[in-house]
Amino acid sequence: MTDIRLAPAVADAFPDTRIAVVTATGLRGHEDWPGTAAALADLERRLADGTWQPADETDPRIEAWHTAYRSFGTNPRRIRPSVDALGRRFAKKGTLPRINPAVDSYNAVSVLHGLPAGAFDLDQVTGDVDIRYADGTEEFTPLGEPDTVETPKPGEIIYSDAAGVLTRHWNHRDAHRTRVTEDSTRVAFVLETLHATRDGHLLKAAARELRELLAPHAGQTAVHCLPS
Repeated sequence: MTDIRLAPAVADAFPDTRIAVVTATGLRGHEDWPGTAAALADLERRLADGTWQPADETDPRIEAWHTAYRSFGTNPRRIRPSVDALGRRFAKKGTLPRINPAVDSYNAVSVLHGLPAGAFDLDQVTGDVDIRYADGTEEFTPLGEPDTVETPKPGEIIYSDAAGVLTRHWNHRDAHRTRVTEDSTRVAFVLETLHATRDGHLLKAAARELRELLAPHAGQTAVHCLPS
């Protein structure tokens, strides 16, 4: 299995970071996932009846990511952390996007717990994955824009493998190459917090719930944490 590593420099700069990696093999993305459909519907119902709201930028979980983004030169109100952007869209539209069952599963868990989430098709990953500072020479092709090539700024935090950048601005946007589709059978999902001391219980719950959504539609699932 692909190794996902948190670079020492990033760990030193954000010492309370904790990342849960949920892996799934033998995923069956073309079948119905009733558990995920129910989770999405429940969140939408709770939003509509006013019993729950997604975390916004005044929430400490989101505010921490805004502070982190500013530390490496990204304006978080222009380029938002994924969970912030998803929550804002959800609050405005009243519905969550339906992409495919695997992506819908981590979106539901992400917005429910106020934690950034992403995923990589491991069959499209080259070598291991590092969460590190960019040096400015890397290339990134954004999800949904296969003909676009961007260059992260030096000092920006990225996920990268041997072939290029998998996410920019830590968790703003995933790459097109490693996107998760209905055909993806080996996937690594990541859930992140910058304040494990405060929010570690949320991270554990989110990883458990995501695994429960994936397990009926996978040959095998597991949860790992970084740093180990």
